[in-house]
Order: sequence, then structure tokens, then C-alpha cells
Amino acid sequence: MTVPNHFELLATSGAARTGRLTTPHGVVRTPAFMPVGTAGAMKGMHWREVRDAGADIVLGNTYHLMLRPGAERIAALGGLQRFTGWGGPMLTDSGGFQVMSLSELRKVTEKAVTFRSHIDGAKVELSPERSIEVQRLLGSDIAMQMDECVRLPAERADIERAMQLSLRWAERSKRAFEAAPDGYMLFGIVQGGDVPDLRHASAHGLTGIGFHGYAIGGLAVGEPQAVMLSMIEETAPALPSDRPRYLMGVGTPEDILEAVARGVDMFDCVMPTRNGRHGMAFTRFGQINLRNARHIDDPRPLDEESPWPAARSYARAYLHHLVRAGETLGAMLLSEINVAYYQELMQGIRDAVANGTFEDFRTKTRAGWARGDIAPR
Repeated sequence: MTVPNHFELLATSGAARTGRLTTPHGVVRTPAFMPVGTAGAMKGMHWREVRDAGADIVLGNTYHLMLRPGAERIAALGGLQRFTGWGGPMLTDSGGFQVMSLSELRKVTEKAVTFRSHIDGAKVELSPERSIEVQRLLGSDIAMQMDECVRLPAERADIERAMQLSLRWAERSKRAFEAAPDGYMLFGIVQGGDVPDLRHASAHGLTGIGFHGYAIGGLAVGEPQAVMLSMIEETAPALPSDRPRYLMGVGTPEDILEAVARGVDMFDCVMPTRNGRHGMAFTRFGQINLRNARHIDDPRPLDEESPWPAARSYARAYLHHLVRAGETLGAMLLSEINVAYYQELMQGIRDAVANGTFEDFRTKTRAGWARGDIAPR
């Protein structure tokens, strides 16, 4: 069966791409960074701020939402967009990664994963079919296939077993998804760890099944950046050029810039809000630690040229005070500043690709991070 294509590739600059992905709840400009709303909320931020920062799409966490408040309850309340008030496009993961990362009491079989809820210890079974059912109840614009992710480094035998199981689960996920309403999408997930031939085998198997888009999974799970980038170089060219490519769980601004240079279109990570809660700001000068005592008397804003008001309006001395005092406002301001910076970076990438100047943008952006924040004399 032919899988409809909702992605339009608009321009390229080297391997970097920019495009438009049309979903039932709006258009997503790519490359896109998806802020992570784990439990149906962006930690420390209002949805209005997320939208104003420039985000077209956000990520919801299937594992957490199916346990609390429950997928059926969210469906009865109108789906994630209405339940949360976000209203725009939303992608949900399959729940498989959290089963791996959060639960020590889990068992993986051909049929499903069984685990103990981290909330109340109840036994839960999550199969490819149930994962798709949960994501449809949530009302996800983009659902992800159920897969098994292996932390790196790992033995080849373990990586290959998980990759082959993920391919079989991809087939089951697609069959379960086939009754979805028009416009909704299902992405397959390439596994294969840090083994190039397994990555190729996974990509070949998934494209044979056919999906609306393709994700590169099983990276940013303990391997060095050089390994991650080499696996992207192996995988991205093996995926259909007319479909969106999503690098899951990545990452730092540098990771994103380098992955875009290798043909990736979509990203997600908790880093902007998590680091904000710990006193870290992402800027065009690189990352700035507001806990550092050097900011205690600094009247400058984080970046007087930033398009985001909070980055221009608050003195570093005040942000330092909020962070050191443990004031919630400090975490809130730094989280919104970080999300806005990520979106500013994505807009800069999109503009540069559209203008055919991505390599120049990449060089200048990396130079700004390398130069760092220059303290006043």
C-alpha cells in the first residue's frame, strides 16, 4: 500500500534540507526542534511562551501519559491538543525508550514489554499494537513505532537482536496504524547501534515496509559525539529523500547543527528546560552557567541582540541571584530563554538552507560558540 507523503522538500544546501510537513493541527517548518512536554506540560513554561518562541511542534511522552492521567481519559477529554491547550502539532514517542530507561523491572518478549509502573508498581504490558492504540487515543499527529533501544556500548549480538525485533514490531505497528484518519502519520525507527551494516539493514527493512517518515533511534545513549555523527552519515542517505528524517533525543545546539549538515530534519530533547532548571543558559556565545560567581555584579543581559525579551531584559546579576536563591522564576526565565534560543537557531538554519548559505551559517555559528562570552573589562 502506498503511504501518503505529507512532506515537501523546499530547498537544500549541501546535505542540509529545509521543508514543510503538513499535519492535521498545522504546518511544521523543518528543520524543526520539538520541545519536550513529558507529562503534557512544558516544565517551567506556559504553552503560550513555547508558541511565541517559534516552536511549530512539541513532543508528548506516551509512557508517562498512558500511566497518568491515562490515554482513555485524555481521549474522552478531546485528545492531547485540547487537554493541554497546546492546540498545535504534536508527536508522541512509542513509550519503548522510557520502559528501557526508567524501569529495572521489565521483560522484553516477542509479544510485548511488561514492566512495573514507576508510579504505583502496577504491572503493565506495552505491545506494538497497544502503543499505537495509546498514541491514537492521545490524538498524536505523528506516532512512533514501538521499538527496542539498546544503550551503547553494547555487544553486536544484543544490538542485532534488538534491531531485528524492532523491524518485526515496525510491521505490527504499521498494521495497527492503518485505520488512522487521513493526515495522521506513523514514523519508523532505524536501530542498529553503532554498527554500520546493521543500520543499513534496518533502514532497508523499514523503507520496504513504508512509513510517512523515518527516525534515527538508538543514539545519544552513551556513545561519543563522533560515533553518533558517523551513524547519521551511514543512515540518512539510506532513507528516502522525500520523507522527513528525525534524530531522536538530540540534543545540544552543536549536535543539531552537525546533524542538519548530514541531512536530518527533526529533533527533540529535554535539554533546554532541564538545563534551564539547573542555571544554564544557551546563547549565541555558547552555554553560560548563571551559578558562576562572576555574574554576581554583572549588569549586562544575556544577549542584548536576542529576539527573545527575557534574554534582553534581565541582568545577569539578577538571573544569578534567582538561581543561587533557588527561586522558581530563575528556572522559568532560563527555560524560556533556552527554548527561544533553540528556535532562533532553527530559524537561522532554515533561512541559511533556503538561501544556499548553510555552510557559512554553520561556520559563523560554531565560531560564536568557540569565541564564548566575552566579559566586560
